[in-house]
Amino acid sequence: MSRGVLVTGASRGVGAAVAKVFAAGGDRVVLHCRGAVDKAEAVLRTLPGDGHAVVAADLGEAAEIPALVEESVTAIGRIDVLVNNAALFVDEPVSGSRRIGHPLAETSYEDWVAAWRRTLAVNLEGAAHLTWCVARQMIDTEPADGVRRGAIVNVGSRGAFRGEPDVPAYGASKAGLHALGQSLAVSLAPHDITVTSIAPGFIATDMTQEWLAGPDGDSIRAQSPFNRAATAEEVAAAIHWLASGPAGWSSGAVLDFNGASYLH
Repeated sequence: MSRGVLVTGASRGVGAAVAKVFAAGGDRVVLHCRGAVDKAEAVLRTLPGDGHAVVAADLGEAAEIPALVEESVTAIGRIDVLVNNAALFVDEPVSGSRRIGHPLAETSYEDWVAAWRRTLAVNLEGAAHLTWCVARQMIDTEPADGVRRGAIVNVGSRGAFRGEPDVPAYGASKAGLHALGQSLAVSLAPHDITVTSIAPGFIATDMTQEWLAGPDGDSIRAQSPFNRAATAEEVAAAIHWLASGPAGWSSGAVLDFNGASYLH
């Protein structure tokens, strides 16, 4: 039975791979993007099946989120699955000085505050507000025959556990996302809505290709005893399973998905 699926941050990388794996399974997919509409539409053209759409919105602006959900529902009929994948990785302070991240000892107070506000607004608050809107739609509308009422999958990070000294706002936002998922797993279970999270390690995407091809590539790959980074397709396959019926009893879980690069 075809489901309606909303994937945030779907114009590239993991989000695009997630959209493709759900579409390949016969689902109708909304690809969310912030501003890269052309890239999202290019991904859209590669999806099998029909009934897919692209919707743009800034998740850091709470006022834009209800309209995102309304447009998505109009496009696919009902959101049965939400994948909170979109995330902001602030690696350039507002002042314009080019350096990776916002380590405390090297960042001005103004840049520190700006990095935290923007990161949390998108990665945590945006996901929370979007989840509220989608979950209420799941509760208030009946699913099609053979489709469960709802499944929500949050894309977190191993950085939530091991720490991110150069981008602490990112690590904290992902830890918060994991905690949000566990809280909502409990509160939404009576409505037959599952909530799970996945915590990937380093992923080989077009965004990370420069690092993997550079002088740090070998050390990044060596973080895992498999001596490689994950592929976006591997992460997408795990997300697809977490949103499936057989995975329902995993609600509340945070799946470590890092090739044994960080064990806890």
